[in-house]
Amino acid sequence: MIGDRWGVNEPEVARAYGCDAFEPAPTMQAWRGVTVAAEAPVVWARVRQVRVAPYSYDLVDNLGRRSPRELLDVPEPVVGDPFTRAFGRDQGRVVAVDPGRELTAVIMGAHMSYAVVPGEGGTRLLLKVVAATSRLVSPALCVGDLVMARKQLLTLAALAEADARG
Repeated sequence: MIGDRWGVNEPEVARAYGCDAFEPAPTMQAWRGVTVAAEAPVVWARVRQVRVAPYSYDLVDNLGRRSPRELLDVPEPVVGDPFTRAFGRDQGRVVAVDPGRELTAVIMGAHMSYAVVPGEGGTRLLLKVVAATSRLVSPALCVGDLVMARKQLLTLAALAEADARG
């Protein structure tokens, strides 16, 4: 599918993600990834912070309010927590958490997992999105997600790298 992969390799596509358990027969699957020059706990702190703002194109998905750049003391997510805050209100919900490693949520009918994977060349921040939609809607959803998710991951990576530099 057009736009289904950005910044990921075959082993990252083949690995299991928490979202797979919630959507066993998706019509849309998308994988995104970025390498972050920071330790995994620093990257995880930024993943947790998605719960307060979207960190993508704030003009589009946050009513023009800038997602916080300072690192906030956001508690560990628990199942049932709101996933993020956009358009001035809570959006989606957390459906699974492996603290420090993976956050899985559902929003607008799509399930997504953010995975934090330590490595020798930096920490990989991976995102998989799955949804069961019409086969006509899936390509548009995939391309739209690519634009927004790419921006989000790059923003989170830059902020985590700044945190690591102190």
